[in-house]
Amino acid sequence: MGNDKFRIDSHKLIYHPERVADWLNGKNIYPIYMEISPCGACNIRCKFCSVDFMGYKNRKLETDILLERISELGQLGLKSIMYAGEGEPFLHPDMCEITEHTKENGIDSAFTTNGILMEPKKIERILPVTEWIKVSCNAGTRDVYAQVHGTQPENFDKVFKNLTHAVKVRRENNYKCTLGIQSVLLPDNADTMVDLAKRASDIGLDYFVVKPYMPHHLNRHSYDIKYGEYESLEQELKKFQNEKFNIIFRLNAMSKWDHKEREYKKCLALPFWSYIDAGGNVWGCIAHLDNDKFIYGNIYESTFKEIWEGEKRAEFLKWIAESFCLETCKINCRMDEVNKYLWQLKNPPGHVNFI
Repeated sequence: MGNDKFRIDSHKLIYHPERVADWLNGKNIYPIYMEISPCGACNIRCKFCSVDFMGYKNRKLETDILLERISELGQLGLKSIMYAGEGEPFLHPDMCEITEHTKENGIDSAFTTNGILMEPKKIERILPVTEWIKVSCNAGTRDVYAQVHGTQPENFDKVFKNLTHAVKVRRENNYKCTLGIQSVLLPDNADTMVDLAKRASDIGLDYFVVKPYMPHHLNRHSYDIKYGEYESLEQELKKFQNEKFNIIFRLNAMSKWDHKEREYKKCLALPFWSYIDAGGNVWGCIAHLDNDKFIYGNIYESTFKEIWEGEKRAEFLKWIAESFCLETCKINCRMDEVNKYLWQLKNPPGHVNFI
């Protein structure tokens, strides 16, 4: 695991043995983790966006319904929610209230955001009730940032101003919220990664993640990348590694991109997580947002319990187990490492009793 203490390039299902045991015993378990898209719109147009085919629809989850469902999810045993999805979460006008309500119902909150709208007043409300915030910043200079993110160079300054304030607020109040930056490594931005690592370290962030490009087959973009050519970059970035600042260069994920191989034959991870889009649809997988077969139901029409225990989801899981072709999935999906783990549990090699 090295310096990746949060297992960003691995998985954390090993810390939930009770839920895994229930699943192995055939129980209809509830998810541990969920991603929710509070808003479908976005304020920038990243060249590498994996959900650009969704069209950046200007729709938002209704606050009252979402709060009601979050309360229900807490009672059903959901452990965490990451607010991100097909849009920018801080475009939702009630994002602070939603985050506070999540914490009040015993669910951990986190954000993946572009950070532009994460302004001081919002930071001061969400930091006490949030586990981590990961800002997507995909260049270390203003001009390249503007090019890669499809926005104005001034937004680069806003991102770091907001992050600097977040570090200050956390320090002054002794909050535990982890603050980091994440960047997709592309030919366009590779030369600026060292600059970005230095900037992130200088302002007091906890980590800098460099990860591979992970497209959807409907994306309006594509890159011909061989990540083996960038291995030397890891050593350059590691110069900024210290006790307070981690460099997480996702070589494991990058090698999968280069070799396009999977170590399992079925997707087994779906019972452990789910996704709610900005229209209220509950999905089995965020990587198949082009296929309505992956929709279990809608939170405006049913409770989450009704959706999760419903006939449509049961039929879907049967189809996944019996007929679904993994070749339609993208390499490096979010549940890839979880699937490897579950496949090994279901299909152990010989001699496993000799621990």
